Amino acid sequence: MTPISLDIAHALPELILAIGALFVLLFGAIRGKENDGPATEIAVGILGLAVVVLLIGSKSRAVVFDGMFIDDAFGRFMKVLTLIGSIGTLLMGQRFLARERIDKFEYPVLVILSTLGALILISASGLITLYLGLELMSLALYVIAAFHRDNIRASEAGLKYFVLGALSSGMLLYGASLLYGFAGTVEFTGIAEAIQGHGDQGGLASSDNLRFVSFGLVFLMTGLAFKMSVVPFHMWTPDVYEGAPTPVTAFFATAPKMAAVAITTRVIISAFPGITLQWQQIIVFISILSMALGSFAAIGQTNIKRLMAYSSIGHMGFALVGLAAGTQEGVQGVIIYMAIYLAMTLGTFAAILSMKINDRSVENVADLMGLARTHPSMAFFLATMMFSLAGIPPLAGFFAKFYVFDAAIHAHLYWLAVIGVLMSCVAAFYYLRVIKFMYFDESGVAFDRQSPITAGVLTLTGLFVLLMWVFPSTFIGAAGAAAKSLF
Repeated sequence: MTPISLDIAHALPELILAIGALFVLLFGAIRGKENDGPATEIAVGILGLAVVVLLIGSKSRAVVFDGMFIDDAFGRFMKVLTLIGSIGTLLMGQRFLARERIDKFEYPVLVILSTLGALILISASGLITLYLGLELMSLALYVIAAFHRDNIRASEAGLKYFVLGALSSGMLLYGASLLYGFAGTVEFTGIAEAIQGHGDQGGLASSDNLRFVSFGLVFLMTGLAFKMSVVPFHMWTPDVYEGAPTPVTAFFATAPKMAAVAITTRVIISAFPGITLQWQQIIVFISILSMALGSFAAIGQTNIKRLMAYSSIGHMGFALVGLAAGTQEGVQGVIIYMAIYLAMTLGTFAAILSMKINDRSVENVADLMGLARTHPSMAFFLATMMFSLAGIPPLAGFFAKFYVFDAAIHAHLYWLAVIGVLMSCVAAFYYLRVIKFMYFDESGVAFDRQSPITAGVLTLTGLFVLLMWVFPSTFIGAAGAAAKSLF
């Protein structure tokens, strides 16, 4: 196999998405109709094909395209999660977009392009590829956020996300330039070697270089923290989650989050193993602030999409507890957490998309009053999601938190694990409040009948959350193998 064909073989999922996006775009333009027709189904097929290629493709580790792109078990695992998030949100949102008359063929094209950027981002092994993947993902997200052009809240959400996203990208670029100026290379392994080499020199020069690298690291982490929507770079999250159409909100909460956490983990472990104390302080700081804000700020929320925004901020903080450990066990905990978070989020948004009265979407938490009597199956699975998000055993959410807290304890970060447990207790209040509305309050107006797709997604994710403890070995083993490939 020639070097070029070898490179392409390891980037085949990305190539499928790139060609697929062009195909769907040309199909929609030639078709010449306002609605998307079968464009969504075609897009789902393209994303599904990429999942199949990842699952049955080469399992070897390779760094291709002159060291800019890495194909390893960690990347493949996180790419599958990202693609599942994209497929789920496309399927669930089709009827919603048709009802709002915004089912344009451009929407699945933008989702594919954003997912393509996410996949490139996950496999980045250098700062240039990182930035290219991040911007490809973000540019599509800016448009998707404001996709409902006739809705002032959606336009406001898109504008806020664009302005703050541009600022974060500039800060990330500044950090990348500082790191390149220090190391003389943009590859993560080269940066790690340069840090180690300067550290071995000792003396004042080493101290000055350490400060220089620390500045670059802070700015780089600022850009990545924005994409993860962690404190203090979370400002856009509640407004965008509330203002964007619900399927778009579901997409924001799933696929891009997988990519952002994946590349943050890869950068930390691959490029900065020699300055663990410096990046550990940053991760611990944003983890604690995110857990605290996500736990307390959601208590007073009445809009369920804003509630999920603060919940998402909190859960990113919990996931970063595992990364703060800086060990293989900690990375395994992060991977497990993100996979379970994906299932819980898809299931919850499937329920939110089913909140319709007379074919009109409602978003208030109080609209769930008496749901157990009008839609018992929907109430049961949504309650399962709420209990799991709160971390109640033996549901999957409990194991997600268990693995990251266990890794923190083994890394002697006892106080961080204690803070995490306390914040979980606080966050349980607003999750249990949703269950109280569904099971203990008087019935309100009954929701319309669930669509088969949203009902199916809610059922599948609910069963996964309920029964993960029955068959954990394959899932945990795959996460362990993915984490091992980073070390």
